[in-house]
Amino acid sequence: MIASAIALVVGALVLDDMALDVDGFVIALLVFTAVGVLAEPLLRQTAFRSSPALLGSSALVATLVSLVVTVIVTDGLRISGATTWVLATVLVWIVALVARLLLPFLIFKRVLAEARSTRQR
Repeated sequence: MIASAIALVVGALVLDDMALDVDGFVIALLVFTAVGVLAEPLLRQTAFRSSPALLGSSALVATLVSLVVTVIVTDGLRISGATTWVLATVLVWIVALVARLLLPFLIFKRVLAEARSTRQR
C-alpha cells in the first residue's frame, strides 16, 4: 500500500492532468490498491491461459484497470486526456514497482542498523 501511495503521489506531481484530492486520498488509495490486488492475479491467469506472451503486461493492465476504477468510484483521483491516461498508467506502474523493490531493502537496512547499535551498547 505504501508503494501505491508513493506511485499515486508521484504521478500527480509529475503529470499536469492527474490530480489527487487531499480529502479523498485515503479512499482513492484503498480502492486503487484493492482493485490492483484483485485484478492482477485475474489478468495473469487469463493471460497465461489465452496468450502467455502477454503475461508480462498483466501488471501494467492491472494498473490501468485500478486507475480507471479509482477515478470512477472515488472523488480522490482525477485523470483527464488520453495521453495522461497512458503516461499515468506507465508512471504509476514503474514507480510502484521500484518502490516495491526498494522499500523492503530500506526497511531491512534500518532494522539491521538499529540491531547493530543495540548490540554495541
